[in-house]
Amino acid sequence: MTERLLKQELQQAEAAGEKALESLYILRDTLNSAKNWGLLDLFGGGAFTGFIKHSKMEIASGLITRAKKDLEIFQRELKDVPVSLDLRMEIGSFLSFADFFFDDPVSDYLVYSRIQNTREDVEDGIQLVEELLEKLRKQW
Repeated sequence: MTERLLKQELQQAEAAGEKALESLYILRDTLNSAKNWGLLDLFGGGAFTGFIKHSKMEIASGLITRAKKDLEIFQRELKDVPVSLDLRMEIGSFLSFADFFFDDPVSDYLVYSRIQNTREDVEDGIQLVEELLEKLRKQW
């Protein structure tokens, strides 16, 4: 691979990584908000609190799809550069169905726990993408 082509591939990988990182940051912020509303709902927030929590979870669900897509693109771009990795991020589904129909402390806790676990997975993903971007930038 020529130096010019390598530089181009590195730039494309970096751009894809930045986009994936931005998606993960937005997802993390939305999950933090859902977590806060979930905590309030857990301690008796009422119907309005549950509605806001579900709204945040619905937004997060779409953001998860976007982040996964951006991570897949980043992973494909990294195959073209000399940086070794295995980028796999499993983000589970939310338990909104059970929470919506069984609005009780147990289901509220399960949803809160799932939000927290997903948020931790996203934090791990952010850390991994940041590390990979750092490796890419050192290739320049």
